[in-house]
Amino acid sequence: MKRRQFLQGAGAATLAAGTLVSATAKAAPEYKWKMVTTWPKNFPGLGTGANFLAELIGKLSNGRIEVKVYGAGELVGALECFDAVSRGTAELGHGASYYWKGKSRAAQFFAAVPFGLTAQEMNSWLYHGGGMELWEEVYASFGLVPGAAGNTGVQMGGWFNKEINSVADLSGLKMRIPGLGGEVLKRAGGTPVLLPGGEIFPSLQSGAIDATEWVGPYNDLAFGLHKAAKYYYYPGWHEPGTTLECFINKEALEGLPAELQLIVRNAIRIANQDMLAEMTAKNNHALEQLVNEQGVELRRFPDDVLLKLRDLSDEVIAEEAAQDEITKKVFDSFVKFRDQAKKWHAVSEQAYLNARSL
Repeated sequence: MKRRQFLQGAGAATLAAGTLVSATAKAAPEYKWKMVTTWPKNFPGLGTGANFLAELIGKLSNGRIEVKVYGAGELVGALECFDAVSRGTAELGHGASYYWKGKSRAAQFFAAVPFGLTAQEMNSWLYHGGGMELWEEVYASFGLVPGAAGNTGVQMGGWFNKEINSVADLSGLKMRIPGLGGEVLKRAGGTPVLLPGGEIFPSLQSGAIDATEWVGPYNDLAFGLHKAAKYYYYPGWHEPGTTLECFINKEALEGLPAELQLIVRNAIRIANQDMLAEMTAKNNHALEQLVNEQGVELRRFPDDVLLKLRDLSDEVIAEEAAQDEITKKVFDSFVKFRDQAKKWHAVSEQAYLNARSL
C-alpha cells in the first residue's frame, strides 16, 4: 500500500524545530486563515481542541500562518461549516463527518459507526488501512481535504429521563443522536433528532427531547447535562471511537508553499493524538464528580437492548452501503479492517484487559 505523505517521528520534529528557529523573531503572518467549527466557542475538549490546532499551526509555522477560530454561530451556523469551507468563506473547518450525511452517505464512516472501530482501530484504518485515501476521495468533489483532528474514545450511551429496561423502552423515544446511530434508533422505534451542541441542554430541559448523547463525562459535565436528565447510560454503542475532523479548503492548501502544507497536515495529526489523550486523562475524574457529587444514576444498557441494537446496526449499515458506489467502497474497506482488528485484539488488547480484570 502506498505510504501516506506525512512527516513522522524525527522527520516531523526536525521540520518543526527548523521552522521555529529559522528566524530570531516571530514572522509577520503571510496567511490569515479562518477556522469555523461546529462546537460552541471554547467548549472543553472539542472547542478547545480546535483552539489547540489553530495555535499549533501558528507556532509550527513560526507565525507565517495565523488562524482565527470561530465558534458555532459566530461566522456561520454549526451545521453550515462544511459549505462555508467548500466555497472558501473559511479555509478550515472543525467538526465531525457524520454531520454531512446529506452531502455524502460515505462521510459517516469517517466519524463513527455503531459497533464499529475503536479510536486505536480508527487511526489504524485511516493511516495504514486505506481509510484516509477513501476519505480524500469522498471530499474531493467538494474541494476539501480532510484530516483526523481528534478522537473522543468510546463515548457514553447518553442521558435519559426515563429508564431503559428493555427494547420496548426505545419506542417513541425522542433522542438527539446523529449519524448512523440515529438511523439505528429509528429502526428500534425511536425518533432521532439532529441538534448542534448549543441546542442540546435547553431541548432536554424543556422536554423537546427525551434523551441525548453528547460525548463523555468530561464534556457532558461541562455542558451541565446532569441538570436536565437523571440517568446516564453506558456503553456508547453508537460511537465507539469517534473521529473528529479538520477539513481544509483544497485551493487554500495548495496555495501554501510545500513546507507550510506539511505543517498544516502534521499539526492536524498531532491534534488528533492530543485530544484522545486529554479525553482519556479527564473522563474518569469527571464521571466520579457526576456520580459522587451530582447524584447521577449510572446505568448499563441491558444485554438484550445491546444485542438488538447490534443486530439493527448491521442491517442499517449494510443498507446504507448499498445506496451508492462510493459508500459501498468505503463500507467494504471499513468492514474488512474491522474484522481484521477484531481477530488481532482478541489475543492482544481484549485478552489483556480481561486478564487485568481477573
